[in-house]
Parts: sequence; C-alpha cells; structure tokens
Amino acid sequence: MKTSTLLLLFLFFITTGSLLAQNAIIKGVVLDENNSPVSEVNVTVGGEGTQTDFDGFYTLEVPSGQEIIVIFSHLSFKNVQVTIPELTPNSDFEMNPVMKIDVEQIGTVVISRKRRKRIEGITTISPETIRRIPGANAGVENLIKSLPGVNGNNELSTQYAVRGGNYDENLVYVNEIEVYRPFLIRSGQQEGFSFVNTDLTSKVDFSAGGFQAKYGDKLSSVLDISYRKPVAFEASADLSLLGANVSAGGASKDGRFTGIVGVRYRDNSLFVNARETETNFRPVFADAQTYFTYKFSNKFELGFLGNITVNDYQFEPLTRQTNFGTIADPVALLVSYEGQEKSRYDTYFGALKATYVVSDDFTAKLIGSIYQTTEQEYFDILAEYRLGEVNTDIGGENLGEVDFTEGIGSQLTHARNDLDALIINLQHKGILSIEDNRIEYGIKYTHEDIRDRIQEYEIIDSAGFSIRPPIYPENNEPYNPFNSPIVPYTNVRATNDVQIDRISGFVQWSRRTTLGESDLWLNAGVRAHNWTVSGKGLKSNTQTVFSPRVQASLKPNWEADMLFRISGGFYHQPPFYRELRDSLGIVNPEVKAQQSIHIVLGNDYSFKLWDRPFTLNSEIYYKSLSNVNPYTLENVRIRYRARNDATAYAYGLDLRLAGEFVPGTESWVSFGYLKTEENINNRGYIFRPTDQRLKFAVLFQDYVKVIPDLKLYLNLTYNTGLPGGSPSYADPYDYQTRLPDYKRVDLGFSYVLIHKEKRFKSGWRKPFKELSVGLEIFNIFDVQNSITNTFVRDVYTKVQYAIPNFLTPRVFNVRITSKF
Repeated sequence: MKTSTLLLLFLFFITTGSLLAQNAIIKGVVLDENNSPVSEVNVTVGGEGTQTDFDGFYTLEVPSGQEIIVIFSHLSFKNVQVTIPELTPNSDFEMNPVMKIDVEQIGTVVISRKRRKRIEGITTISPETIRRIPGANAGVENLIKSLPGVNGNNELSTQYAVRGGNYDENLVYVNEIEVYRPFLIRSGQQEGFSFVNTDLTSKVDFSAGGFQAKYGDKLSSVLDISYRKPVAFEASADLSLLGANVSAGGASKDGRFTGIVGVRYRDNSLFVNARETETNFRPVFADAQTYFTYKFSNKFELGFLGNITVNDYQFEPLTRQTNFGTIADPVALLVSYEGQEKSRYDTYFGALKATYVVSDDFTAKLIGSIYQTTEQEYFDILAEYRLGEVNTDIGGENLGEVDFTEGIGSQLTHARNDLDALIINLQHKGILSIEDNRIEYGIKYTHEDIRDRIQEYEIIDSAGFSIRPPIYPENNEPYNPFNSPIVPYTNVRATNDVQIDRISGFVQWSRRTTLGESDLWLNAGVRAHNWTVSGKGLKSNTQTVFSPRVQASLKPNWEADMLFRISGGFYHQPPFYRELRDSLGIVNPEVKAQQSIHIVLGNDYSFKLWDRPFTLNSEIYYKSLSNVNPYTLENVRIRYRARNDATAYAYGLDLRLAGEFVPGTESWVSFGYLKTEENINNRGYIFRPTDQRLKFAVLFQDYVKVIPDLKLYLNLTYNTGLPGGSPSYADPYDYQTRLPDYKRVDLGFSYVLIHKEKRFKSGWRKPFKELSVGLEIFNIFDVQNSITNTFVRDVYTKVQYAIPNFLTPRVFNVRITSKF
C-alpha cells in the first residue's frame, strides 16, 4: 500500500472521529460472586442499552455533562443500579459490577478486572503473581515454564518448548502485535531480556495448543500480552543485584491520552561468575519500552508501541574444571582458555494500532509495525584441554586432582557472523456481531529482508595432530601417501541476501447457544498463508497453505461446576529465515511449511476445598506432524537441516491444580507427560530434541500468620532429562542418550514495609504506595543441572566422552521493590 493511501486513510479516521457527538463511554466486565463473567446482562441508561458478551464485557455510549443512572439486570441475578456523576466529553469510565443472587444493590461497585478465557482453552496468569515469583530470569516466561506441557531446562534463557515443539514454534503478541526474538543467540547467558516487560503488563493469556484461527501460523503455542493504560500517575522500581527495572505512567485530565514507559537493565555476572568456568564477563543488557494511546473521539483511538534493546556481550573465559563419571571411575576435564567473544544484538521495534468503532456491531483495526535487528557474533577462543583420572584417595594430599592424563588436545573456534533483518507488517482486522454470532477476520502483509554473513570454523587438535572431518577419505599412511589439504574440523562460510513476502488472512465464527439445559460455545475458522522466497542467487519459490480449526466447549447444567472442551485442526508453520538455512549456511527456498494435525480434549473442574476456590484443569492431546524440518538443539541454538524429510508425532497429558492453598494467595501444582519422536528418511523413530517425558512443577505463595507482611514464594521444577545430542558429523541414530534430570528450586522471602493498608502521611515513606525488601535463593539445593554435552575424544582409546556443560549453582540475590 502506498504511503499516500495510508495517509488519506489516517486522515479519514481522524476527521470522522472529530465529527462525532461529544458523548462518553462506560465499559467494563460484569462478574458474579465467584469472579466469573456473566453474559447476556442488560446494561441500560435511559432509553439506550446493550448486553454483555459471553466474556461478560460491555461498552455503551452515554451522554456527557450530566448525571446518569446505569442499571444492570439479568434473570438469574438481582439488579445493580449505579449513579455516575457528570462525565467529560470523549472520556472513558470503567465500571465492573458484581451481581449477586440474593441481594439487590444500589450504589457504586468497582472491582479489579480479571478475564476468564477457559472457554477458548487459554490460561490467564495474574501479572502481580508474575512480578512476585523468584527466578533466575524472572518474568512472564519464568511462570509459563511452571505450567504443564511447557518445558525449559535453562534458567538463564527465556525460551520455552511446548508439547514437543521447539523455541521457534511459539507465537508472542503484545496488544495484538506480533513480536520477534534475535536470530544468532547461542546460549542463555547471551540473551538478556525477553520482549515482554512485566511492569507494563495488565493481562497475560497463554494457550498450549488447539488455539483459534485468529492467531498466527505456528505449531505449538500462543502468548497473548496486553499492556495497560494508566488512569492516573503511577511509578515503580525494582532493584536487585541482577539489575534494575523502572517504569512510570499516567493519563491526561480528560483521559484521552495515556502513556507508560519502562526501562530495564540486567547483568548476568552474578550467575556466570558462579559457574565452573572462570571468566572475565562484562555484559550490558538494557532496553526501553513505551506504550502510548490517544483517543481522538469515542469512536477512534490510536496506540503506539515502541522498543529499543541493546545486548552487548563480552565474554573472556579463563579456566574450567568439570568432574564427571562415577565414584568408581571418576574423570575430570581441565581446560585453559585464550581469546574472547564480543557479540552485540541491537533491536528496534515500532508499531501503530488504530481502532475505529464503526457501530455497536462492527469494529475495525489497522496495525502497522517495523522490526529491525542488527546482530554480530565475533569470537576467537582457543581451548587447551586435559582429560584424566581423578585422585580418589580420601586421606591423600592430592584428593580431587588429576593423576593420569588420558587425552591432550586443543580446540580453536572462530566466528565473524553478521546479520541485519528488517520485518515490516501491515494488517487489517475486523470484529462483526450479528445477533448471537461473532465474526472476526483479518488480512496481513509481511515483508522480510534478511542479509546474513556466516564465517565460522572449528579446528580440533589431538596430541599434536589436526583432526580431519570424517567426510574426507581416511589417512592410510604409510601404505599410501597422504596429500590431502589440512582443513578445519567444521567450516561454514556463506553470504545470504533473502527476501520473503507473505500474505496471510483468517476468518472465524463464534457463537454461544444451548444444548438442552447446557451452555454450548462454538468456534470455527480457517487461515490461509501465501509466501514467496527470493533473493540474490536464489530461484524464487511460492507456496500456499490452508489451516481450518474448530473449538467447542460445553458446560453441563450439573451441580458440579465442570466445563468440557474439544479443539483441533490443521496448524502450519511456513518457514522463517532460520528454517530455510541449513547447517552449512545454504538457503533452500523450497522448504515447505511444517504441518501438524492437532487435537486437544480438555476438562475444567471448579470446586471448593477448605471453603476456598480451586480449579483442576486437565488436557490430553495428540499431534501428527508431516513435512517436518529436522534440527539439532545446542543450548538455545537451533540448526535446521532445511529439508522436509521427516515425520513425527507427539502426545501427552497435562494436569494443573490451581487455587488458594493459602487464603488470599494464588498457587498451583502442575504435572505433564509427553512423548514425541521423529522418523527421518524412513529410518525409524527416534527421540526429538525436546522429548522430555515427565514434568512436575509447584508454584507456591505463603505468608507467616502472625506476621502477615512476611511472605514466601516458591518455584519448584522437576523435568526428566532431554536427549543429550550428538557430536558434529555424527549420526543422531547412534546417540540416543539423555541428559540427567533437571531439578531446581528457587525460593524468595519478602517483607512488606508499606502497602495499601499501611500508608504513611509524613516522612521519607510518604511517597510510597508499596515498598518491600526481599532475599532470593536460586537453586537452593545447589543441584548440578546440565544443558548440553561437550564431546571430547581420548587419543588412546578413540572414545568420545560426553562431558556435561553445567548450569548455574546456588546463588543469592537481594531485591527491593516499590510503587509510587
């Protein structure tokens, strides 16, 4: 679309909005006494009215400049009558009444908004819980990893795998705008932040599969984040030994303009310096985000979301000693390093979202965004290693030292990798209500321009001899002369200039009805995605896929509060640039979209335990995958084969019991079982890299009864081991071993000095709305978890040892949080 056309459309929105009547808007969600949304509530003001939708939400235009009386009525509840004083023109007034069965209410009722999404199979997480729970990388992803079906074995990374998928198969939206992650990240300690800033968040919805057609084309999950609109001045600060988060927001007097800004800084030195590798580590992870909205009229609103992220990673390893093996046969790896790594990842993101309420039944949205990332990965590191037997003489002076060296060698790794990616999106979405039917549609154009230079190699020397890659003929000296050139063990050199143009769209229908005395929710939709891959030296290739999806939820009229749900359909993942590039850096434009036929059966059972609310969520699922693009996983780096030469499957069971184990707090226990395998070139099924069979997690909040301001937060995770990977050039069918189980407990203590019921009117504490100090203990039991294996060869026996790369040990952190 040309710039002039966009400008005319923008001016049309503004001009139309300014000509509208100077009225105000009342809106909100209607809840019952259990904080569940109530649908089909009549909301009337004078002769005008509307009804709440099946999520309990309503919006009604009312006269400004005069006192009004709002009446909420429903056949199953007593009426609620609220008197609202004069509203200013074009202002919003949020009102969230609680309807009761036995009491008619007159007055003003305003409660906190909490949206329930279980009808769609979506889990909603409280942003306040996210901010409190401790974790090495605290935030939204930290809590998501405690949900069933979600796995993450690297506490320094914000990446997660869902139900057998990988890190590239998850959708992330902020205010309906899709966001992206860097391309070249190899390890969790390089990552810094995820895009989502918890301090700006008002709503977090997560679906682990079987999601609706309105969400994009990925195979595994959807994380849908909403940033809030402040109604008055607010500010917060979170300071710790790991960094600092600061945010501030506010609104204009008439409520038409709102804005919130967040700045974050992080330093992973506390974790990296505690690991077994001694280093000089100088990271700088910083970002700034902002979300502004301006309401031109009651019909038209414009929002801006912006983000700048700088990850400057400087790493200089010095020495390392890793002990492994068994008590009877202990082995140690000693490494001395020379060289360093200097990597930098800068990302810039900006998006505009225009929302125009055409009528009570139709809302149109126009969203445009630009994402740019410039990444460089430079390193030259020489590692000289010794592999030997460890002294086990308990009474000896040399206990724990290497007595006998079995292998001597060195490894030189070099990289000069640069990547520059620009992604432009333009999308139109619409929501249309026709009686009891809800129609949603959207069309989106995406242009991706990636320029990539890969230049990396690895040279391995064992006992003074350079190890050649096994793809070359064997050295048969002295019987035959050896005259082949000396080559690195691995060598990747490529320059790619790739453009991908995409047109995608969806349409879906939703309806709430009844089946006998039961409530029934139905949803059906279809997505289409067409993409063309072209570029310098590439033959242009165009493909198209269609993805029909359905959902149905049934709430029987039983005494027990139960909800049954079935969802499924076809889910396609058209290849992104990373999936088009193979391990040698060569781009294959003919890679097809991976396909998953997905079915999910779910049940939600809400009940009272100890006279407190609890919910048991259970889901079973099955995925049949075709056109699978196999990959290897090393830490968080994914390398694809760029060939659709495999099939796969995944099935499992997810259980989650959530509720008030302690009065007034939210906690849960999760359990998951997963099995996923793939068949490459019809050679038989083997573990997929994310085949993590069992998962158990506990998220628990508590407080001391006699000192209620002293609080405790527990985050416990147990995952069975992932497949251990394989060395370069090795056949994965020969390396079907697993890493040890992942066991981790993070514990946090917090003492609240100031809160809503404990405010001070004078002194240094007067500006604070909330203030707390805390102590966090990460990996409290100091468990040695491993994320990958380093393969080292013994020159004498020709045996390759899989040496674990351990994650972070026990670490202490001090934290201060405040709100103003």
